[in-house]
Amino acid sequence: MSIKSDKWINRMAREHGMIEPFEPQQVRYVDGQKVISFGTSSYGYDVRCAREFKIFTNVHTSNVVDPKNFSETSFVSIEEDYCIIPPNSFALARTVEYFRIPSDVLVVCLGKSTYARCGVIVNVTPLEPEWEGHVTLEFSNTTPLPAKIYANEGVAQMLFYQSDEQCEVTYKDRGGKYMGQTGVTPPKA
Repeated sequence: MSIKSDKWINRMAREHGMIEPFEPQQVRYVDGQKVISFGTSSYGYDVRCAREFKIFTNVHTSNVVDPKNFSETSFVSIEEDYCIIPPNSFALARTVEYFRIPSDVLVVCLGKSTYARCGVIVNVTPLEPEWEGHVTLEFSNTTPLPAKIYANEGVAQMLFYQSDEQCEVTYKDRGGKYMGQTGVTPPKA
């Protein structure tokens, strides 16, 4: 299994629609304004966060957070150019980009250092072979202060690993419950 380069990422995005919309190089300025970088890097792709956010709250419930019986009242939904995550809390968002993962590729997501150095951790489980959709991003604010996440700017880097052998069962074959998601998707049992 090897990590894939910018040349491979560009080819797969252009010829196979692996990433849409796609930016073939690193973008650091938009309309003359400095942004947190996004687009293709040497061995990865820096994704952007869309304007849809779900911020965790205990305002509507005093229940336990249960992944098998998750209540959507645990979130407040907003659509803004940024999101303020309360101290020691988290928020969900989604990528601007829609992904179509090839059947012999596994994608691992890592947070960008700009946010990590502010105490904001990005978590995404691996994108499995033949998974497709907008990626739901989980942001944890580990600090005792509110933290700001910017929409339409870079938030995490996707690393593409191509296997030297085809898996027997892909995410699509298995009928994975997050297949084809298009918005911010809370946990499903």
